[in-house]
Amino acid sequence: MSATQDIVAKLWNLCHVLRDDGVTYSEYVTELTYLLFLKMMEETGQESRLPEEYRWATLAKREGMDQLAHYKHLLTSLGNPEEKDADGKLKAAKDPLVLAIFTDAQTRLRKPANLKSLTKAIHDLDWFDAREEGLGDLYEGLLQKNAEDKKSGAGQYFTPRPLIDSLVRLTKPQLGERIQDPAAGTGGFIVTAHQQIYDNNNEFFGLDEGVAERQVRHCYNLAELVPDTHRLCLMNLMLHGIEGEAQSMDTLTDEGATLKQADLILSNPPFGTKKGGGRPQRGDFSTTAGTANKQLAFMEHIIRGLAPGGRAAVVIPDNVLFEDGAGRALRQMLMNWCDLHTILRLPTGIFYAQGVKTNVLFFTRNADSSEAEGTEAVWVYDMRADAPSFGKTRPLKVEDFADFETAYGDDPYGHSERQDQGEEGRFRCFTREQIADRGENLDITWLRAEEEPEDGLTDPDDITAAILGHLREATREIEALVFELEGEDDEPTSVAAE
Repeated sequence: MSATQDIVAKLWNLCHVLRDDGVTYSEYVTELTYLLFLKMMEETGQESRLPEEYRWATLAKREGMDQLAHYKHLLTSLGNPEEKDADGKLKAAKDPLVLAIFTDAQTRLRKPANLKSLTKAIHDLDWFDAREEGLGDLYEGLLQKNAEDKKSGAGQYFTPRPLIDSLVRLTKPQLGERIQDPAAGTGGFIVTAHQQIYDNNNEFFGLDEGVAERQVRHCYNLAELVPDTHRLCLMNLMLHGIEGEAQSMDTLTDEGATLKQADLILSNPPFGTKKGGGRPQRGDFSTTAGTANKQLAFMEHIIRGLAPGGRAAVVIPDNVLFEDGAGRALRQMLMNWCDLHTILRLPTGIFYAQGVKTNVLFFTRNADSSEAEGTEAVWVYDMRADAPSFGKTRPLKVEDFADFETAYGDDPYGHSERQDQGEEGRFRCFTREQIADRGENLDITWLRAEEEPEDGLTDPDDITAAILGHLREATREIEALVFELEGEDDEPTSVAAE
């Protein structure tokens, strides 16, 4: 076991301390992030970003109620941009990252002994080896551990790292490109893209003055709606040396229109419908303006959010491929405005919600506003038929994507020479005309599975997750139908070139 894995295991075991103080699994990593941030500022030599009285050593040496009271005051102070001194004057401006991480921060800890146990355990970890292996890797490991634990419910925000690694390898992010994730979760896509750029450019050694700083501060645009998840995202980015534009916002409102057009978009948008029957409020949306389906609305944002010639790899559920109404209009928009060159049909069981069937769409925005460069043919790779029963006993691995990556080719825009493998193979090509004959339905299958992948599940947690996944998907479909039936202006507008 590496030092990082050992520390992650020890940090995760601290959840028992937190649970004894009433902290739920869903709140666990958020609670721990506050303390880890203070300690990691010390370990990375960045404590000058914090007022002296709120640094790790000052907190860790305190005892009893004094420590707990100081900790609560620390959380409130670091997240308050309007904090005043004893004379009623505004204190010096807070560091933007510190302020963002601690905005509305509060602790659920009530017992001083539990806070002392946490600070002592964190202080006693092997931080030398953790620094050597990378503090970012440590935090990523903690996020993954939280996502894998069914009780935490965090998996809905966590895209499997083998999938992220594959998509980043295929899309080949480049130095200086603007890269966006409009539903960032904990920031996995951007962190992985940055690491590839960093490794491919000699760890930024020898670059012209200002290039490296621009890369980490201005080339990454992220948006995340859930405040606590946004907090985890900021921490993850910071520990990987990224301090880009990571905003807490709802991309499906007019806030999302302020995100700058990107050369590359990598994302796994949330599935389902807008809560409370709300519909996307984006003034620039036309195709999905009348639907509450979030994944359709995110797809319109991504299409519009790509710069001319920009490329994208986006995880979407099956219903985006076949839904009528706004779904069909969205697919027309996608294939008119972009070259949708590849669809990867993902196996089931790789996400927290076992029953949800997903795909990855790879596409490139037209270089100009005409539809002349739109989709001519779509290549579909079926990784789902006769796939292993993925779950706790058979997790997804990097090598599971090897055959698909070979079939995809080296060109990130999908222009590599490809071979149609025929009805017995996994990779086939379908012309735009064939898709039009199917009523723009992209849910294309030809392989027959011997059995459903879920039939091979043996772990009780996996079986339970599969049942819950199917129930969630059924609920989503019912909600979407209700919203469409209730809507009076839900007829999709015709799709024209921008």
